[in-house]
Amino acid sequence: MLANEPKYIRYVELLRKELIPATGCTEPVAIAYAAALARNELETLPDKVVTEVSGNILKNVKGVVVPNTGGLKGVKAAAAAGIIAGDSEKILSVISAVSEKQKEELCSYLKEASFSVNLVDKGQLFDIIITLYAGSSYAKVRISDFHTNVVLIEKNGKIIFSSEKKIDSTETASDVSMELSLNVDSIIDFADTVRLEDVEDLIARQIAFNSAISNEGLKGNYGANIGKLLRNNYGDDIKTRAKAAAAAGSDARMSGCEMPVIIVTGSGNQGMTASLPVIEYANEWGKSRESLIRALVLSDLMTVHLKSGIGTLSAYCGVVSAGAAAGAGIAYLHGGRKKEISQTVVNALAIVSGIVCDGAKPSCAAKIVSAVDAGIMGFEMYNNGQQFCPGDGLVAADVEDTIRNIGRLGKEGMKTTDTEIIKMMMDE
Repeated sequence: MLANEPKYIRYVELLRKELIPATGCTEPVAIAYAAALARNELETLPDKVVTEVSGNILKNVKGVVVPNTGGLKGVKAAAAAGIIAGDSEKILSVISAVSEKQKEELCSYLKEASFSVNLVDKGQLFDIIITLYAGSSYAKVRISDFHTNVVLIEKNGKIIFSSEKKIDSTETASDVSMELSLNVDSIIDFADTVRLEDVEDLIARQIAFNSAISNEGLKGNYGANIGKLLRNNYGDDIKTRAKAAAAAGSDARMSGCEMPVIIVTGSGNQGMTASLPVIEYANEWGKSRESLIRALVLSDLMTVHLKSGIGTLSAYCGVVSAGAAAGAGIAYLHGGRKKEISQTVVNALAIVSGIVCDGAKPSCAAKIVSAVDAGIMGFEMYNNGQQFCPGDGLVAADVEDTIRNIGRLGKEGMKTTDTEIIKMMMDE
């Protein structure tokens, strides 16, 4: 792929839009972002906060610690953090810098102000509407479809931004994937030919940020400590280290660690799953920095491709896509081309495509272990002359048809599953 081709330029743009930093789980952080934007418009501290969220948002906020809040969870904590300490210019790092004084103010504010959280269904799986009131004044912000997509800013009856006038031009992974016709062939071609100077800053940041939070997860006491458990009980071979690295990052992130991660498809867990196993294998095999960068480019884009048919939020666990993509990145590091990479992905998807998403919380780390294990097994199956064949469940005639089947499963087939999961979580 030539550097002056429109497709090449769009692939670089896609990576720049996908590989962005986020502090904390991205759903509560998106609520904090909306709250910070609304506070900017209101220009005073609100005495009443009304938050309306879709079921998938509630599912992904309920069980995860909001960073820089002293261990608080939930929609109210996320909204209050954005109001008291949010810097909207930092977008998904909106609450990355919260002073001790602001943490104290946050606790007081949660007790003093009126907060309400309402479940809404306005036809969007991803939907956040936050309205702040101060006396007779109000400010409203709505974010829909994905984490940074502001579709409405309103103040006292005046529309300041609408869906025709977005704050930024970020597109969903699904939009871009369809427009670019992402496929395994084109992703490999781009990974092979991309100029390092066009992506090195992005990938270097991904390596640094995600490795740092992974190391913190292995050192600290976070969640169920899945990463540490693996290292302490399952040995020190490369497969265990690869799984533990990704799990440890999730351990820390789901339990309120304030260190940033580089996300992919709007998810820090998916960003870490797509990158950390590939980094571990590159180190184990003594691969060059260039080889690692190209393998991560492939894994990141493969994650976008695998996730594009499913959508931003679903009952289908997103780390399954990232784990299969990590397997593809490992196969690429090993010298694999389309046949090896495609079969690795197909094998991995055949193994773990039944994992459901029941919200962001500590057990995500264990699901990451299963997803990465499937990616590695998919790679090792191919190396040993084994594979799942067309007709084995959802495995189709080629890799692209299989990916389409999985997308259909996640987006359409699991709608009822998603509804039931949300009902059960609300009944707790």
